[in-house]
Amino acid sequence: MSENTDTVKHVRKTRVGIVKSIKMDKTIVVETTSRVPHPRFKKIIKRSKKFYAHDEDNAAAEGDKVRIVECRPLSKTKCWALQEVLAH
Repeated sequence: MSENTDTVKHVRKTRVGIVKSIKMDKTIVVETTSRVPHPRFKKIIKRSKKFYAHDEDNAAAEGDKVRIVECRPLSKTKCWALQEVLAH
């Protein structure tokens, strides 16, 4: 069961969401929405979550649809980075 650690490739998580705030320098707030069944009643409900993402070039604008990717912790709350802007 020994596995060579040189060939193990970790896949980073990605999320697609809408930019809600660009007020910080090099940081954007991205809100993602997912549709999940209610634990008891099984009706599909929407759950939203905010992520702080690193935007090195301040490329994203408020309201843009973006893809963010998981990265190493950059601060206390920021462990995502902007991968690409999908739509303006």
